[in-house]
Amino acid sequence: MKQERIQVQKVNLLKMDQHDLNIFMKRYGIGFVLLGMFIVLSVASPRFLTVLNLSNVLTTVSINGLLAMGMVFVITAGGIDLSIGSMLALGSVTIGLIMNATGSIFLACAGSIIICALFGLVNGFLVAKFDMFPFVVTLASMLVIRGVSYVMSGGYSFALAKPEFAQIGLGKLFGAIPFPALIFVIITLMAFVLLQLTKFGRYVYAVGGNIKSATASGVNVLWTRIGTFVIMGICAGTAAIIMTARINAAQPNIGTGYEVDAIAACVIGGTSFSGGISTIPGTFIGVMIIGLIFNGMNLIGISSYWQIIMKGLLIIAAVMMDKFINRKN
Repeated sequence: MKQERIQVQKVNLLKMDQHDLNIFMKRYGIGFVLLGMFIVLSVASPRFLTVLNLSNVLTTVSINGLLAMGMVFVITAGGIDLSIGSMLALGSVTIGLIMNATGSIFLACAGSIIICALFGLVNGFLVAKFDMFPFVVTLASMLVIRGVSYVMSGGYSFALAKPEFAQIGLGKLFGAIPFPALIFVIITLMAFVLLQLTKFGRYVYAVGGNIKSATASGVNVLWTRIGTFVIMGICAGTAAIIMTARINAAQPNIGTGYEVDAIAACVIGGTSFSGGISTIPGTFIGVMIIGLIFNGMNLIGISSYWQIIMKGLLIIAAVMMDKFINRKN
């Protein structure tokens, strides 16, 4: 009997270890893909592992990374936001108008974040309060926000009153760490703490996993869903600051298609379209994978048209994997 109990305990431990391994692979297995890409690109191009190139990669992915960190909140709660590309344009125009009117870089940056957060609040309110489809709401707001940016700017790009503002997008800390990359890493750490270590984060997972159960458990579903869209707006406003600083001009026509890259990074990183499943580290890896695809193909000399095809195939593969995992569960 004693030997039988020991045998049963061993079997149970093996099952637990296998279960833990499955969970780990589902959440972070995409990291091995990133590692494989590093190895392949290092062999394919001697320029890949240079400090200059890796610095350029981090700078390039920072805008999409910020958008993805906001998008992961929205998708985890069971929504989606198609208006973030237009928010980039609105934030850029707001920065230019405030900076040229007041001469204050701080007020211009704050204005970008506030106006994008307000539109995020509107999106979230329409979705959560009236139970409207997030796809339809944000598709409509995408048009409205883009139109507002054209109205505010008169349809034209214009220069900024403070040339030193460009240092936010082009400058480096200690001459080595690009400011956009630094901002991206800080926002990523803040997103990790908020989504995975706070009560609000648990509410986001609960709402995305089963909204009826979350309501029955006392979760404030209305403000949780609204909160995710506000976070998305804040991230979009921050990304607009970096983009405007990099191009050193306010432009109402930027941001087209950026929502696709943000959604792709989330899905590649393991975020489920069904809601309730995501990790910030996975999303970070998804952002880096997309960045390395573009960077690696440029180094190797592959046409940009193939880069677009590869990104689309990656999204399809990630969605298929998500469906397979959910079906197995």
